[in-house]
Amino acid sequence: MPHDSRAPDATRSRILDVAEQLVQTRGFNGFSYADISAELGITKASLHYHFATKAELGRTLVARYTEAFGAALERIATTCADAPAQLRAYVELYSGVLREERLCLCGMVAAEYATLPAAMQEALRVFFELNERWLTRLLEAGQRAGTLTPRASPGDAARLLVGALEGAMLVARAYGDPARFTAAAELLLTQLEDGHDRGATRVRGVRSARRRAVTPKGAGTRRARVRPA
Repeated sequence: MPHDSRAPDATRSRILDVAEQLVQTRGFNGFSYADISAELGITKASLHYHFATKAELGRTLVARYTEAFGAALERIATTCADAPAQLRAYVELYSGVLREERLCLCGMVAAEYATLPAAMQEALRVFFELNERWLTRLLEAGQRAGTLTPRASPGDAARLLVGALEGAMLVARAYGDPARFTAAAELLLTQLEDGHDRGATRVRGVRSARRRAVTPKGAGTRRARVRPA
């Protein structure tokens, strides 16, 4: 049977898996080929056969992570019913990584941006642009449906959300406390969702005021006494 050049190479995949874990826990500059070699029990020559340079390995890692993240976003878009549910599923992507005692690979690499080769820098921007575009479309849809109320333009809110989640992961890691991330993420979600709730409250308030306006004088006196200020 002819060899299928498209078939995944098992050793290459294992190298990428180990390298991804190392980046997510140590950073790109925090490991060497020797670390991967020791973990997999293969020679550094074998590593160089698959990835001639660490820069090539890094670019491939970021591209693979971006592809996987994009696939996850597509699943969210097709399985979650509405914009708020999709937004919470998006945040869960970050929470799941943090529960594994890792950080977003691209967030870790971004912290080392100035030391990265140009190809990795470009691949990194692709990841963040993917996320910002997806979130912008989601926030626009939620805004049209009245289920999400960003306090800025959807594009600006998307950039804020990505930056805030990435930063919250770093701070939570510094304290060894994932609950810090959860609290920060919940606050962000609440601010995007509460505008809709407050709008509904304002509508109810207007309706109540209209009812009071047509209620005969004195009819609502008892209710008024027990209503909190």
